[in-house]
Amino acid sequence: MSSALKKDHLRIASVNVNGLRAAYRNGMAAWLEPRDVDILCLQEVRAPDAVVRELLGDGWHILHAEAEAKGRAGVAIASREEPLATRNGIGDDYFATAGRWVEADFRLTNSAGERVQLTVASAYVHSGEAGTPKQDDKYRFLDAMGTRLPELSKHSDHALVVGDLNVAHTPLDIRNWKGNLKKAGFLPEERAYFDRFFGEDIGWHDVHRTMSGEMDGPYTWWSWRGKAFDNDAGWRIDYHMATPVLAASAVSAVVDRAATYDTRFSDHAPLVVDYRL
Repeated sequence: MSSALKKDHLRIASVNVNGLRAAYRNGMAAWLEPRDVDILCLQEVRAPDAVVRELLGDGWHILHAEAEAKGRAGVAIASREEPLATRNGIGDDYFATAGRWVEADFRLTNSAGERVQLTVASAYVHSGEAGTPKQDDKYRFLDAMGTRLPELSKHSDHALVVGDLNVAHTPLDIRNWKGNLKKAGFLPEERAYFDRFFGEDIGWHDVHRTMSGEMDGPYTWWSWRGKAFDNDAGWRIDYHMATPVLAASAVSAVVDRAATYDTRFSDHAPLVVDYRL
């Protein structure tokens, strides 16, 4: 990827935009334009394809999966270089029109001059609701992830799943964890999936946590309500999940948290990671 080679790293950003049109009205372009992103992954796009292309503008190769239900979900990958191949869907036909998973393969040159393949997926996991069919759908999607991650490990030299995965893995990932033990997003059953994703069974890595160390947060989502943002009462539910060698190549991971509540363009903040393969 030529733009990445010129600056000796590959910059990949993920953000749940909470509606792309609203995000652009609220200043997303001012964040994106100077950020020098090579691959931009979006969730909760909630806009027709033509609108996505108009707002992002020229200079991007755009893969966008709209949800069949208007005004819901939608994921995208926008890249400065053209992908080798793209795919829509996680492999379970139940989610075929859900607008929750897209993949793109890229050809890169690593520091040793070798050509390698990188697969990037932009994912939007259901928020769920404990004890309801919404939670059943969430578990079914997480099951599908448990199947797809090992497949991606075999498919490419390096693989990365980014996005709003709607689960805080450990108490470090949620400010008020004790008050949320029975709520979707921090249920023990949900967190067990991430134990498996990041454990010996599947063996992927939580890049942001590894880079940040054992600390509270850094959070990526705060409720619009009350003083959650001002008090940093947030959740870390946006991830870069990477295969081991790719994870080890990360040189920085930053949450682009807005300076003030009224300068946010979404209730999520972008998670931006630089990789040096």
